[in-house]
Amino acid sequence: MSTETRAAGLPAQSAAPVWTTELHREDDALDTVAEEWDDLAARCRTATFFQAAAWQRSWWRHYGRPGALLVVLVRRDGRLVGAGAFTRRGGPFGGLTGLGAGLVDYGDVLLDDDCADRAAAEFAAALPLTRPWHWLELREVHPEAAVQRVYEHWRGTRRSHQDSLCQYLPAVPMERLLKRVPGKTAQRSRVKLRKIAEAGVQVRSTPVEEVPAALEGLLRLHFLQWQQRGVTAEHRTERFARHLTESTTGLVATGRAAVHQFHLDGELVAVNLLLLCPSFGGLYMYGAHPALRERLDIAGLLFSAALDETVGAGIPVLGLLRGQEPYKQRWRPDRMPNRRLLLGPAGAAPAAVARSAAVLARQAAAHQLRTRFPRLKEALLARRRA
Repeated sequence: MSTETRAAGLPAQSAAPVWTTELHREDDALDTVAEEWDDLAARCRTATFFQAAAWQRSWWRHYGRPGALLVVLVRRDGRLVGAGAFTRRGGPFGGLTGLGAGLVDYGDVLLDDDCADRAAAEFAAALPLTRPWHWLELREVHPEAAVQRVYEHWRGTRRSHQDSLCQYLPAVPMERLLKRVPGKTAQRSRVKLRKIAEAGVQVRSTPVEEVPAALEGLLRLHFLQWQQRGVTAEHRTERFARHLTESTTGLVATGRAAVHQFHLDGELVAVNLLLLCPSFGGLYMYGAHPALRERLDIAGLLFSAALDETVGAGIPVLGLLRGQEPYKQRWRPDRMPNRRLLLGPAGAAPAAVARSAAVLARQAAAHQLRTRFPRLKEALLARRRA
């Protein structure tokens, strides 16, 4: 039996609810709790599209290693109020990591807003991190993420480091957004937007049954647009295509994503994937034909559609997610770095120092490669594709 259930380890109070926690190691654990999982996500204000059951289940099916899944569940009188999925890894720096690897912009767990603090305490107490090399490393944690509460309640060794920079804009009509930028930049943007309107580009939101075909077009155009500059190696793999299709289809079906198709002169020229949650929308991935760049402002075209969708849904913020590409900077976005959290057993200070040093070394190497040796980075990407 690979499921463990225990009564809460915290002191009980008279007439208090009954708290229990469960550790599931079955490979189909996420499938078993999918309905409860999404119900909890709707009660967790910090939940993002990456914590939706559709995304988590799809990632595990296509990227997970059999036997390495750990699902932590917290229940209050039988109702699910806390949940998180992790993958186990071996080696001297083994332990637990969140699902998603480099494909997610926000790592987190789920906690019911009505009892988030107690649920976080129970979650922390349930984490099976007992040996010096048993650590949880969670990447890309938003400063207000639910797992920050788990971090606060952790009684062992803990460390927090800066991770990727994410950027955000208020989700307001375009004319209001243009007031954020200098006058000349705003005027040039208006000219570009007017040219887009006059070109007759048709924008269509994709119904769920057509999502697989639309994403096939997105990936085809994505490879085409980046063929001279290098594309993320993983995006070329069959497993990524399957994961993207399966997860996005589920997200669109539940209103957590929108896929926009852009046609010009009867041809598909661009496809945009926008992820949605109550607190913000996120521009995740797009593909556009290189020839379109010679005619229109691609960034303005895709951004306008995403902004209209986000505003129409009553979502207050449009997230530009990770990355500092030039097309994002023209809008003068607000910036906020994610965090990388490390949780380890009590008394593991030497191991904590070693892990933190390893994290900082990897971050420094990545920064050097990205900023000082961009050609080397491109060469390495090309070598991986060969």
